[in-house]
Amino acid sequence: MISLEVAHLSTEIPQSPSHPGMAERASDAATDISHTVGEIAGGLHAAVDRITSAIDDARKPGKPLATVAAITREAPLASLFVAFLFGVAVARRR
Repeated sequence: MISLEVAHLSTEIPQSPSHPGMAERASDAATDISHTVGEIAGGLHAAVDRITSAIDDARKPGKPLATVAAITREAPLASLFVAFLFGVAVARRR
């Protein structure tokens, strides 16, 4: 007598799991890169918004950028000379 287990055996050869093709891997890589670029762009956009907000706040009357702008309008050559000296001082420290 043949047991029930032997009667249900398959004669097919098991197939190994298929590996993704070159096109599938390229598509996956492009999708990953697209998501990464999107995240970076979102982060940069948020940083630019924060910097823009900080600059706008600093330009209000009585704030540092407003004062520097007023001094530069009144004495442009003197302001340029001070900026040059500041640049020399910073460059010598490095």
